[in-house]
Amino acid sequence: MEADVKNVLGSVIIRFGGEIWIKKTWTRKLYEGRLVKNIKNVLKHYDVPYDKIVRRHSRLFLRTDSAMQASLELARIFGISSVSPSLETSSKLEKIIDRSVVLAGHVLKIGNSFAVKCRRVGKHSYSSADVCKVIGQRILDEFGEKMNLRVDLNNPDVGLGVEVRNDEAFVYSDTFDGVGGMPLGTQPRVVGLLSGGTDSAVACWMIMKRGCPVAPVYFDNTPFTDETTTGRALNVAGVLLDWAVGFPRNVYVVQHGENLKRIIENCSKKLTCLFCKRMMYRIAERVAEMKGAEGIVTGEAIGEQASQTITNLKVLSNAVKKYPIHRPLLGFDKSETEAIARRIGTYKISSRKAKGCKAVPSKPATKAKLEEVEESEENLNIKEMIERSIESLKVVKV
Repeated sequence: MEADVKNVLGSVIIRFGGEIWIKKTWTRKLYEGRLVKNIKNVLKHYDVPYDKIVRRHSRLFLRTDSAMQASLELARIFGISSVSPSLETSSKLEKIIDRSVVLAGHVLKIGNSFAVKCRRVGKHSYSSADVCKVIGQRILDEFGEKMNLRVDLNNPDVGLGVEVRNDEAFVYSDTFDGVGGMPLGTQPRVVGLLSGGTDSAVACWMIMKRGCPVAPVYFDNTPFTDETTTGRALNVAGVLLDWAVGFPRNVYVVQHGENLKRIIENCSKKLTCLFCKRMMYRIAERVAEMKGAEGIVTGEAIGEQASQTITNLKVLSNAVKKYPIHRPLLGFDKSETEAIARRIGTYKISSRKAKGCKAVPSKPATKAKLEEVEESEENLNIKEMIERSIESLKVVKV
């Protein structure tokens, strides 16, 4: 949109994700209330001024003189399916026509094709087709000859939208897709195992999209890795938590190197990654208890690594007794995961070079037997290792 268009826009149409407005009344009001709170947090965080937020069935309307800036920020809020910066007026047809012509004068260029679409809620003396027809004709009368405009209902260069809701009407030309999902905070908190790689960040984001705040836990494997790995993970966490404005920006860092050292010294080498992961799960379970979480999220996908075969995932899950393990990426190809990582902004950071874990065996087991794993773990003082890890835990704000 041209810069001068921003000066005439005074509202934002906020459309819910479809799953919200089909809920029963009490649940929908609860979700809408959480969504409004999240919207206010985002607008405050990014210093976007506004007058008020008006609730309507399946819609919110934001009154603001910074409609374009607000729209770009709101499109990143879970639970919002799309937003449109708009001009607000009454539902009187002449008022709608006038506002539409004003907007058209700002957004149409010489040689453009255009179309008008209308959606109405309520009773009016005109139909949606009437609105489209009369606005289209008025625009042609006003600009058609001097700007060489034409109507194209199938593939227009510019689409003008009109939304009439009882006594109000909104005219717009841009619609920004939102991320959809559920408002963050409408589901319980979960603990997310965040490595700094592509998969774990996407898994956490996907569970956030379903309404669950995430408490990221990072396992520092020093001396088997170094500060480049830790730095990458904290940077990824910062980008991830930008999607959770208004929620804590804490990363829980666990010193895991000593655990890994004991595993290498006392257990079967080919099972090192499984022992390591099982310990991570157990520690995450304790963090979940501490934080009042109700599950653990990981970025594992079938066959992505040797430890992530179906057989080995069963062995890993067995280590946790009290909480479910959620694996949003279980059936994803790597390319699908990377596409989401690019979209949410974590891909470039996750792709940075970082020191790989030196404890990974040259020939890791792909079909581990639970009995063999549990027998080898008898050489470890698991309870002591967990307690020491919890004592080492530090909270890093990102």
